[in-house]
Amino acid sequence: MLEEEIVNAGAFKLGDFTLASGRKSDYYVDLRAVTTNPEPLKKVAIAMAEHVSGSQKIAGVELGAIPIATSLSLETGIPFLMVRKQKKDHGAGKLVEGALAPGEKVIFVEDTVTTAGSLIKAINAVRELGGVVETAIVIVDREEGAREALAGIDVELISMASIQKLRECADEA
Repeated sequence: MLEEEIVNAGAFKLGDFTLASGRKSDYYVDLRAVTTNPEPLKKVAIAMAEHVSGSQKIAGVELGAIPIATSLSLETGIPFLMVRKQKKDHGAGKLVEGALAPGEKVIFVEDTVTTAGSLIKAINAVRELGGVVETAIVIVDREEGAREALAGIDVELISMASIQKLRECADEA
């Protein structure tokens, strides 16, 4: 079970935490322990691969989603795009790196989402270039509005691990 991998990697913890937003939370998710380790990252790619059929490109937002997009690309043979959070002020000044033809179906991947703000911005950047985005796959949805926000721009959110199951695994550990 993917939730066990996440907890065993130390990427999900129960306790008293202050989030980057300043909000308090009784759990903390830091998936870098998963996305920088070959074994759990491969398991993530295998689990996500079941959801990419029909996609012509995989896209990930820098920095956290790039290992996921790379691993999923290697698992499926589907090329990937890297989406910057902001345009470079030198070179070509691109926001989206990688080849994208108008009309290509693009599936986004992400490590964790809370409100999906940066993911929505990245999806809109790909759509402006003609990419068709209907789905985003995340390892963990914090279940704090991302699903609804993405639905508001006609994107389905698929989460590989649930907060409830992560809590259960953490309690057992």
